[in-house]
Amino acid sequence: MVFGLKQRRRKKRRAEPVPAAWLAIIERNVGIFKRLPLADRTELLGHVLVFLAEKHFEGAGGLELTDEIRVTIAAQACILLLHRDTDYYPNLTSIIVYPTAYVAEQTAPIGGGIWQEGAQGRFGETGQNLGALVLAWDEAKRGARLPSDGANVVLHEFAHQLDFEDGVTDGTPALATRAAYAAWARVMSAEFESLRSADDSGAPTLLDKYGATNQAEFFAVITEAFFERPRALRARHPELYSELQEFYEQDPVQYSSEE
Repeated sequence: MVFGLKQRRRKKRRAEPVPAAWLAIIERNVGIFKRLPLADRTELLGHVLVFLAEKHFEGAGGLELTDEIRVTIAAQACILLLHRDTDYYPNLTSIIVYPTAYVAEQTAPIGGGIWQEGAQGRFGETGQNLGALVLAWDEAKRGARLPSDGANVVLHEFAHQLDFEDGVTDGTPALATRAAYAAWARVMSAEFESLRSADDSGAPTLLDKYGATNQAEFFAVITEAFFERPRALRARHPELYSELQEFYEQDPVQYSSEE
């Protein structure tokens, strides 16, 4: 009963008109928006209305939140929801936004069983048990306005949220069938190992080598490439592209601005 009420409320919200000022922000800041088919633009705007109604935004580091910040981030996050049944990132409650890169404490292995603690500058982060996602506004805005450079912190961090939805942080989002899981595992394992080998050898790659960190980061990195460098990804990693195309139910090659 509760889920049904939520779905009806969301359906009603998606049918509401988008404020003209919000639409202007998306058209100005989100480079991918105008290239989407009309039906996708309409769907995306509906998702933005639901997302902004359900998620809490909080400014940090002295940042004063504005509609530009909230709407620009929401529009990018909702690109990952197009064409799919969605519960709007159910593990996520809050988006915390800093004006620029922020510093976080990190513990990382440096080899020989030794771990190093220290501060690290970051553009974004999230975690399965945090209920929150952190972003640097200047980087989120830059990524939105440059839709074909292969780097987008919002897509990256919200891909992690999709990974969390099955309760395991392993780079495999919730899939529909056993056959889909089998195909995903075969392709992703091979591609991940290939990226790790390239990282070890220093060979050039299309994919950001940060994806070699672990399977979860790999999924976030290939999501960035799928939406921002789709032609190159399809040409160099056709099976990888196919798996992502099936999961996201989109073909970004059709609207990419990639040169």
